[in-house]
Amino acid sequence: MAEVRAEMVANVWKVVVAEGDSVEDGDTLVILESMKMEIPVVAEESGTVTQLKVAEGDVVQDGDLIAVIE
Repeated sequence: MAEVRAEMVANVWKVVVAEGDSVEDGDTLVILESMKMEIPVVAEESGTVTQLKVAEGDVVQDGDLIAVIE
């Protein structure tokens, strides 16, 4: 099981995956926006997205849980 967490304060600009989706290591899960830059958040291991904790328009803080991959 891998927890994907935010590494900065940012807005969730786009959610690319949904719960139940299969992902590979390196696939983009969500795209964050901070200071007019788009920052992709990628899966760090292959598996299935079992929990997605953010929605488009949310604001995440450093360390916030974005998704869980099993």
